[in-house]
Amino acid sequence: MRVLVFALSGIGDALLFTPALALLRQHFYEAAVDVVAMFAGVREIYERNPYVRRVYFWDFLRESPWRSLSFLWRLRRQRYDIALSVYPSNRWEYNLLPWFTGTPLRVGHTYNHQNVRQLNCLKNRTVHEDDRLHNVEENVRLVQLLGVPVPPELPPLQLFFWERDLQAAEQWLQQERIPQTAYCVGFHAGSAVFKNHVRRRWAPERFAALATRLIRQWDAWVLLFGAGDELQLNERIRAQVEVSERCRVVRSPSLMVSAALMRRCQLFVSNDSALMHVAAALRLPTVAIFAYTNPAYVRPWRTEHVLVRRDLPCSPCFYYSPRPAQCRWRGEEAFKCIREITVEEVWSACCRLRESVEALRNSVEGTHRGSPEGLV
Repeated sequence: MRVLVFALSGIGDALLFTPALALLRQHFYEAAVDVVAMFAGVREIYERNPYVRRVYFWDFLRESPWRSLSFLWRLRRQRYDIALSVYPSNRWEYNLLPWFTGTPLRVGHTYNHQNVRQLNCLKNRTVHEDDRLHNVEENVRLVQLLGVPVPPELPPLQLFFWERDLQAAEQWLQQERIPQTAYCVGFHAGSAVFKNHVRRRWAPERFAALATRLIRQWDAWVLLFGAGDELQLNERIRAQVEVSERCRVVRSPSLMVSAALMRRCQLFVSNDSALMHVAAALRLPTVAIFAYTNPAYVRPWRTEHVLVRRDLPCSPCFYYSPRPAQCRWRGEEAFKCIREITVEEVWSACCRLRESVEALRNSVEGTHRGSPEGLV
């Protein structure tokens, strides 16, 4: 069986498909699974995944239509048996591309919003979107359509490293002279910017105030993660931190080196973003700051976490479609779901999560000490 996976949305969505991918390959262990990726970070994730045979990287946004058609024709000549669209893929372009490959079985979702307009009819085996489910569960429903049995407990997110990723991370830590015993807290103050998702971001001055408090009261080191334009945002935050020598802007050559550095953190504080899901894949205790998106869909998966959000009558208001994030309110009331979250609320969430994790660790260590030969 030859399966072509279209993972055309972002890094977070790519990670949220990995439990379903693991179940697919465990059941069809001889299947050849290839992936089409449109973003460099997605390519990095799947290139390292042992369940993937090959990653096709093609930037449909920048390439000309004719070159993209030629690329799809090359895929068509590979004669795949199944084309699977990672959830969410509710755009007409995402549905047209698998159809162009001529794959006989095209698997994906139908959606609650703008389903007909986005050409979801081009799929021929579908499951309908369920607002109550996490995105991981939605992706598992896709592989169920192929006969894959689902265990009582779904797998965690799958993230793999090359040795050079880990070596680059260790080299950076040494260069920055961060003590091996230091308590490190990672921040991601950025987010995606397309479809107006820049409005997901908690204010940088509040991240700076939180960093100052963590450094002063926990004797912590704060690592600011992000790439591209987010580096300027991180420099702006660092400039406002009162003890700036304990705050570092992480400048990394790739997503996976950043992820390798995140392994050094004992706690991660993030907007609803791709790196929030990377933190979940690394099983980092995570404080997740949510705006208008639905945490039922994209809360950190299978890791200790605390959500910080405003439970407003109008929120969550964002759903999966090409529609950009919008707010019914104007002026100072606009996007108050994120603007009204205070430093004190996020600080309190950090304290509760740290106490919870340490209590759990002490409980496990106590169980080990009390069991014969240290085994449980």
